[in-house]
Amino acid sequence: MVYLKVKYIIFAVGQWLLVQKSEIPCLPLLVCTVGYSLLSMPSTPHHQAAPHTEATSTHNSPNPTNDADTAPKDSVVLPAYSTEDKYEDDPWNLPELQDNGLKWSELDTKGKVLRVLTAIVKFILLVGFLYMFVCSLDVLSSAFQLVGGKAAGDIFQDNAVLSNPVAGLVIGVLVTLLVQSSSTSSSIVVSMVSSGLLEVQSAVPVIMGANIGTSVTNTIVAMMQAGDRNEFRRAFAGATVHDFFNWLSVLILLPLEAATGVLYKLTKIIIDSFNIQGGNNAPDLLNVITDPLTDAIIELDKNVISDIATGDPAARNKSLIKIWCKTEKITTLVNITVPSAANCTTGALCWVEGNKTLTQINVTETINLERCNHIFVYANLPDLAVGLILLALSLLILCTCLILIVKLLNSMLKGQVAVVIKKVLNTDFPFPFGWVTGYIAIMVGAGMTFIVQSSSVFTSAITPLVGIGVISLERAYPLTLGSNIGTTTTAILAAMAAPGETLANSLQVALCHFFFNIAGILLWYPIPFTRIPIRLARALGNRTAKYRWFAALYLLLCFLLMPLTILGLSLAGWQVLVGVAVPIVVLAIFIIVVNLMQARCPQYLPSGLRDWDFLPRPLHSMAPWDRVVTSGMAFCGARCCCKCCQSTDDEEKGFQHGPASLWNAFDTL
Repeated sequence: MVYLKVKYIIFAVGQWLLVQKSEIPCLPLLVCTVGYSLLSMPSTPHHQAAPHTEATSTHNSPNPTNDADTAPKDSVVLPAYSTEDKYEDDPWNLPELQDNGLKWSELDTKGKVLRVLTAIVKFILLVGFLYMFVCSLDVLSSAFQLVGGKAAGDIFQDNAVLSNPVAGLVIGVLVTLLVQSSSTSSSIVVSMVSSGLLEVQSAVPVIMGANIGTSVTNTIVAMMQAGDRNEFRRAFAGATVHDFFNWLSVLILLPLEAATGVLYKLTKIIIDSFNIQGGNNAPDLLNVITDPLTDAIIELDKNVISDIATGDPAARNKSLIKIWCKTEKITTLVNITVPSAANCTTGALCWVEGNKTLTQINVTETINLERCNHIFVYANLPDLAVGLILLALSLLILCTCLILIVKLLNSMLKGQVAVVIKKVLNTDFPFPFGWVTGYIAIMVGAGMTFIVQSSSVFTSAITPLVGIGVISLERAYPLTLGSNIGTTTTAILAAMAAPGETLANSLQVALCHFFFNIAGILLWYPIPFTRIPIRLARALGNRTAKYRWFAALYLLLCFLLMPLTILGLSLAGWQVLVGVAVPIVVLAIFIIVVNLMQARCPQYLPSGLRDWDFLPRPLHSMAPWDRVVTSGMAFCGARCCCKCCQSTDDEEKGFQHGPASLWNAFDTL
């Protein structure tokens, strides 16, 4: 008995060290190994049979009895607690996707062949749905540009507003939100800088805003997983960790840049120190695969937006929809009449014939050679109508592909496959090199984003994986940071291909974007305590999982209402902006400090501030608002959908055996 007690004590100490997450990684492992070895040793003589200690179900026993009464004294009984008890109710734990099917060793030859073929079919379907998902993101960006591209060009056209750093930041957010592409908004900024309409120093806040606006795509993707509460919790947190990183980085770096110009000066030194020569454009990797499909749907002339931003009056009447894909420009000398010889171009031939003064100028004429092949090339529709059609189509395909991808991943990532994948993606290197894992994840995120040439595509692709529990939030965070770096390296390569007269300005804007993300990573990643975006995203995930309508409110507030309000205050003047913003910021800081003190040291607060119960309940609780929203949605559903609900029994049966059978097919594959 003493021997058994010693074994139990050693094993329990090892488990307790694992639960407490000892700072010496080898110690819990060593103690658990010793304890497990002792528990595995038989306490009876070798010539006696060891007692059977595995729990058996009652249906396997002809006379089921109480295990406690029949168990021998020397049988091994595990401690009453385990390392999983502490976390079993934690919704942030990665779910264990159990495989309820037969093991590989239990299958016959036919079963093994069928399983291999099923896995191949699933993989092909997964690749196909992922391809359609990426293409739908591209079409979604084109749809937003058709709907709001000219408005984005008009916003950029007001150079006086862009000189205000706060207004420039908000304009960067709104324009990127309208065109759904930070690359497009950055190229507009580069065009304005190259044409002399905007200084590089004024362009830095716009680039910061573009960094924020591009993160809305994966937030929209996360909302497609609202059906399952825990999946939605993880997916929305995995998407909004990007938002919080960008907002917090801007909160620190925008005032610093406005006061010191550190990013502008750093990139200026780099540009002036090196004799940078133009090179090739960024290589087309993913576009080679997706362009055949997306170009068959729609092709846009993105120069129209840049021309509007740079003040070209003729661009306002042009359509963004590209009609002629192959053109040729011919420049010829043309004789024109001018009022007098003083109006002749310097260096050009000028002569007088009778009462007319003539001169020669170069006239460039564009000859259309070949039409495009997309489906809207012959459609006589305005840009807004085509944009709305593509918006509805792309959102439908996006949602459908995302649902099918999640279903396929849930059916594929089970059993041993899920264990291996989760270990590869979420396990840190052994002590003392565990800190290296996050930086490798940053490099992986940068490399993958460079390959797909879009941070929106990469972050939107990992969001469903975070939702179903394949990638943890702690691992998704460095992948997202790497994605921010990857998209800037693509922009740097694109800037290197700029003409000689615009190379320096284009490259300096791209370098400002790069160093902004590097500075943000240095602020919010190296020290674990500073990884505030993870904690904020986790809190927001809990909130949106409880009140799912709050996700839509978050999108409207952070990416539309708040930027529009700040832009309006900026247009009214910096005095108005400061007069309104400062009291709001002071109130927000006061609320944050009081909340922290209520949670950690309420004894130092006055009795009236130890809770918020003195306020009306809608000001400190979401429950009243939830009742209003829920009742409103119920009323709308009852009024608007009553006709749809009045269907015959045959129709109901057909619906139940229609779409439901599709989901069941993926579950049973």
